[in-house]
Amino acid sequence: MKLNSIKPAEGAKHSKRRVGRGIGSGLGKTAGRGHKGQKSRTGGFHKVGFEGGQMPLQRRLPKRGFNSLTKADTAHVRTGELVKVQADVIDLLALKQANVVPTTVKSVKVYLSGDVTRAINVQGLLLSKGARAALEAAGGKIVE
Repeated sequence: MKLNSIKPAEGAKHSKRRVGRGIGSGLGKTAGRGHKGQKSRTGGFHKVGFEGGQMPLQRRLPKRGFNSLTKADTAHVRTGELVKVQADVIDLLALKQANVVPTTVKSVKVYLSGDVTRAINVQGLLLSKGARAALEAAGGKIVE
């Protein structure tokens, strides 16, 4: 077998349908477009979803979902990252100075991920249940 001798199976390829070529072809006169109307004309195009001026379906249905505008204001910090911060009391300012969180954040939530090896004093941060338990078990204090 050679690449230049490969051909599709007999009857697999059909010649292109030639419309508007007389009554005998079955697609003469209107060429399968029906009579009159925008779709029968050359260039008879309208955008996807257009319903002839009727309010389209995508505008009739209600909008769903919610995008929080304040989502970027809260940063998430692991307990393992807190251990690396060298400060007596770890608060939002201490985390910003240590480059653990961006300077634009307004609140920080600490969650349990990593070992707490020393007593850490936390002030003004949100804590998950696991993080709170781990910090208290290591001898740290939490000030709300």
